[in-house]
Amino acid sequence: MTIVRELLAFMVENKKLWMLPVIAIMLLLGGLMFLAKGSALAPLIYTIF
Repeated sequence: MTIVRELLAFMVENKKLWMLPVIAIMLLLGGLMFLAKGSALAPLIYTIF
């Protein structure tokens, strides 16, 4: 949790709050690819990216 706290403090201090949606989307896509790794959706997801 320390890394998350430091990242949020950096974004607030340097007025980089626009990075928050970018990081959230990257985490969601990474989670989707991790969950679909062994399923039938894997070929579909990997062709999209």
